[in-house]
Amino acid sequence: MSPSPRPLFSAARHRAQRDRMARLPASANFLAPIIAETLLDRLAMVTREFPRTLLIGAHDRTLADHLRASGTKLTLAEAAPRLAAETGAVAVEADAIDLPFGSFDLIIWPGGLDSVNDVPGALVRLRALLAPDGLLLGAFVGDGSLPRLRRAVMADGVRSIARLHPQIDLAAMGNLLQRVGFTLPVVDVEALTVRYGDWFALVRDLRAAGLSSRLIPAPPPLTREEAARVAASFAAQGDPDGRIGEAFRVVYFSGWAPHPDQPQPARRGSGTASLAEALKPKT
Repeated sequence: MSPSPRPLFSAARHRAQRDRMARLPASANFLAPIIAETLLDRLAMVTREFPRTLLIGAHDRTLADHLRASGTKLTLAEAAPRLAAETGAVAVEADAIDLPFGSFDLIIWPGGLDSVNDVPGALVRLRALLAPDGLLLGAFVGDGSLPRLRRAVMADGVRSIARLHPQIDLAAMGNLLQRVGFTLPVVDVEALTVRYGDWFALVRDLRAAGLSSRLIPAPPPLTREEAARVAASFAAQGDPDGRIGEAFRVVYFSGWAPHPDQPQPARRGSGTASLAEALKPKT
């Protein structure tokens, strides 16, 4: 029997980061309200009710309150023990939620899928938690994000050590949803540019949004000289006004648990029109 693959991310550091986030004012996390508003807008376009909802992550209390106001029975799952206790959430990592199959009609995950150790396994688990025709709706910071920071940490004189998480792109996410059995998958991206005065401001934003590294092994802290080199390299990529525009590409995804009444793709060979005829030049 082959050994299990070594975890890429530290669950303990994830829990600690989430608890630190909870001690910050809600305004410190600029990404959370953007993601929440987009997810709620997309949910509003679905013309059906969801009596039972699972929200993964208890940090955004405004989002939780909005869902409760819709009349759904809301269950919270939160990795951070202190935050879970404060909000009445189930204290569990997203990829280890152990609740009865078919418990929910809607699952919302507004960030974090990209930093679980077993992404396909987490999606399989969530699909099992959904009742037939249940909806999974989520978001994460995806491939192509933080290009200037990635260049800066590779500056001359900085140790060549993995410090930033690998990222999931749109095509991979769409394939994953289909592979684990979700139907009608939709994946798209919203590109955001945030302008910073310096590297230190970006670091503060990443910490407030829970986007700090939780890689295993933990990269050693930057020395004072390395930090200065990273800050200088980041600043060198700035605009003429001295501010640096950093990119965040937020990937939004959705998929449905299978149900016989859902639209089905046409059976291969069932078409009545000929492509060859359609492509013939008109006379």
